[in-house]
Amino acid sequence: MEVERTPGIRPRPTLWRQFDVLGRQSFPALGTALGMLVIAAPFGLPGQAELLPGFALASVFFWSVFRPAAMPPVVVFVLGVFADLLGFAPLGVRVLILLFTYGLALGWRRRLAGRQFAVVWLVFVAVAAGAAGLEWSLDSLLSLSVLPVAPAVFQFALAAGLYPPLAAVLTRAHRGIAAWERA
Repeated sequence: MEVERTPGIRPRPTLWRQFDVLGRQSFPALGTALGMLVIAAPFGLPGQAELLPGFALASVFFWSVFRPAAMPPVVVFVLGVFADLLGFAPLGVRVLILLFTYGLALGWRRRLAGRQFAVVWLVFVAVAAGAAGLEWSLDSLLSLSVLPVAPAVFQFALAAGLYPPLAAVLTRAHRGIAAWERA
């Protein structure tokens, strides 16, 4: 049995081409880490500290649904540790939340990938509500006292509101990467 080969011109695997491939493959992880670093910078904006977990959550959710190969569990773990360190959170809380989000997004990937934006956003809102509740519960458990709920609600609202503009930017990046891979 003969394998049919499609003729075509393939670029030579030069060093610069390999850097380009590596850059495109690592863009989701590096973009998320860089975004978290910028958000953690001391700009003095109100609610800036609460943007960090929402940004990390939205990025991990988006890339886990639309490009899961670029966001493997090890990368999600490292991003969670990075988020904990940048946000001065108890080590492991955001790691657990981001890994949980990754698992949910990966499980629902086939059902969400072709859906309208509103459906994906509503699922993210539910995930963000669960993440805020889980973080509040873990923080309360670790502090051995019941913490106020208002910061968790504010963090949830920021994450839910941040997803649409962030998804618009990430969708353009995702399409650019996909178009390059087809070329």
